[in-house]
Amino acid sequence: MLTSKVAKRYAQGLLDFTNESGQTAAVFSEMKDVVKIMAESKDLNKFFLTPYIDAKKKIEVANEIFKGLSTSSQNLITLVIKHGRENQLKNIAQEFINKVEDINGVQRVTLTTATQISKENIDQILRSTNLVNANSNFDLKLIINQDILGGYILRVGDQQVDASVKTKLNQVKKDFQLN
Repeated sequence: MLTSKVAKRYAQGLLDFTNESGQTAAVFSEMKDVVKIMAESKDLNKFFLTPYIDAKKKIEVANEIFKGLSTSSQNLITLVIKHGRENQLKNIAQEFINKVEDINGVQRVTLTTATQISKENIDQILRSTNLVNANSNFDLKLIINQDILGGYILRVGDQQVDASVKTKLNQVKKDFQLN
């Protein structure tokens, strides 16, 4: 997923601030909570996207929802809303998480399969490729997508291995059309 320039800039500003104040670990955990809350609450997203609701009302609601967060995190959320960027809040939080993980050497791995697979199969897929560095930490995100029919799609950073049945069938179809 592409991240907007706005999200990258706010996330970098937050990272610079937390590095200077020594709050990076705490804010990192809180930004995970923000992403989770924003991903789970469609009503909150609709509320933030409603243009005729005043920014002050949005800040009040955000302060109530995120009252357990540190002052730094609450100030970021307030700043984002004051600048009319509340639609980017989840992206900003996710970009901050990504930046901290990059600093810590964590690889983001996405594995898409047609059905749920066992831990052993996941480990075998990860060992079968040189995209995943076994000596480093990685954050594995599993996605179930029945549209791929079978096999898997492994994405690490900007590299991808597509071993899905759907892709192989499409390739066979394309080969037949060319001949």
